[in-house]
Amino acid sequence: MGAYINQHVLNNLFYILVSVFVFYFIYDHGEIFKKRTSYRNALLTACMGFPIILCMKFPIYIDEQCVHDFRQIPFLIGTLYGGGIVGFILLLILLTARSLIYGFEYITAIVYMTMLIATALMAPTFHALKRSNKLSMSVWLTFFLAVLVTLLAIIIADFPVTHSYIVYFILLPPIGMLFIVYIIETLKEAMIMRSKLVKIEKMEVVSQLAASISHEIRNPLTVVKGFIQLLKTPSLPQNTKDRYIQIALDEINRAEAIINDYLTFAKPTSDKVECLMVNEELQKIVQMLAPMAHMNSIEIVKKLEPGAIVGNIQYFQQCFLNLLKNSIEAMPNGGTLTISSRLHGNHVIITIKDTGVGMTAEQVNRFGEPYFSTKDKGTGLGTMVAVKMIQAMQGKLHIESEVNKGTTLTITFPKAAD
Repeated sequence: MGAYINQHVLNNLFYILVSVFVFYFIYDHGEIFKKRTSYRNALLTACMGFPIILCMKFPIYIDEQCVHDFRQIPFLIGTLYGGGIVGFILLLILLTARSLIYGFEYITAIVYMTMLIATALMAPTFHALKRSNKLSMSVWLTFFLAVLVTLLAIIIADFPVTHSYIVYFILLPPIGMLFIVYIIETLKEAMIMRSKLVKIEKMEVVSQLAASISHEIRNPLTVVKGFIQLLKTPSLPQNTKDRYIQIALDEINRAEAIINDYLTFAKPTSDKVECLMVNEELQKIVQMLAPMAHMNSIEIVKKLEPGAIVGNIQYFQQCFLNLLKNSIEAMPNGGTLTISSRLHGNHVIITIKDTGVGMTAEQVNRFGEPYFSTKDKGTGLGTMVAVKMIQAMQGKLHIESEVNKGTTLTITFPKAAD
């Protein structure tokens, strides 16, 4: 019999606990509940009203003459966290369910109206407390109300107080409240902590972006400033002036290129998409990079099969220009760059393989990360832009690399519909 009773006790707690988890799951995934308190309270009412009904429908059977349940726990939880209005609605739900299941008793209405008034008055104080104090207050409030309403029931209706009543109405509910409030506060703290971490990450990105921009732009501007000052030198030969001016212009162009890379990463993806032939676009990019490859003693091997994807041609070209340039720069002593494209089911697979310096496992994991580059003077913007563009075209990037043996990039795009 004891095991049977314990099972019903656990069932009552289970109904309440599941409802709490459901509330926070919906609340966490619904921005409207965070913006409007009325919607949050409506959700809380629904989530606490459900276990009130379940606790009464499936109560704790002590014997044929004695039935208890933990309906007061979700009732008190809803009132403490939602306030008097939520508590009043829960009271109506409780009394309606009580009347339908067991029949109406005025003493029940008096008991829970007393609980509602006391709890609603304590709710503002409860919200202002720290976690540990909330736990203490919830326990003592539940115990105090249980004793108070028991005294009222004895005075008004000569209510018989049995041993089982003391255990299941006065002693166990405070323990249940302690457990449920602890879970609620833990979930709240986890949500707040996650929100803070997101803000910290955003601020870190902003600070890194500001530092990176200032660093990358300061260098060419410093050079330009220096050579403009040198141009003020009296009787400076014309050929020297021309050389200084050209250096300044080159540095200004470099600063412009850096800014353009940042803007390309920051601006939203273009809505202009069309069907493009991967093999044809890659052939154009290879032709553009052929002189650079030749200067670095790099042989380009092409294995291009026809395949069509949907995307923005300009972004596609910029993406693979960046990736192929990285591969060429990864072979300072020459080597072989292999570019291939093929159809595989409903996907077009592009492979870029070099025989360059390769990357470590850590460098592979950080590939495309803002402000990270394997080059001594690199900004990481090229790979960052390339990765974003691949993602914008619904593509996936896979990297295999080994130090001093080379790197293989595999990019997979959905094939365009026929």
